[in-house]
Amino acid sequence: MVADPALVTGLGLIMVGAGLAIGIAAAGSGMGQGMAAAAAAGGVAEKDYSFGKMLTMVALPETQAIYGFVIAILIIFVVAAGLGIF
Repeated sequence: MVADPALVTGLGLIMVGAGLAIGIAAAGSGMGQGMAAAAAAGGVAEKDYSFGKMLTMVALPETQAIYGFVIAILIIFVVAAGLGIF
């Protein structure tokens, strides 16, 4: 069985788009977590009772990576279903 070249190209572009979605979101999330963790370490060193607030501040940038992952899953399954792949 020979695969349709247009279908293979479409699937490849879907995967590139999904990879970009999660990659860019994860890079932004990593940079945000680094900045937030540095600020939180300084804040907790000064006022140790603020640990809970600082932990929340460090966890917030992680949502960017989660959003990127959700978008990648949607790209793969919704667009691929539209092409009739899955």
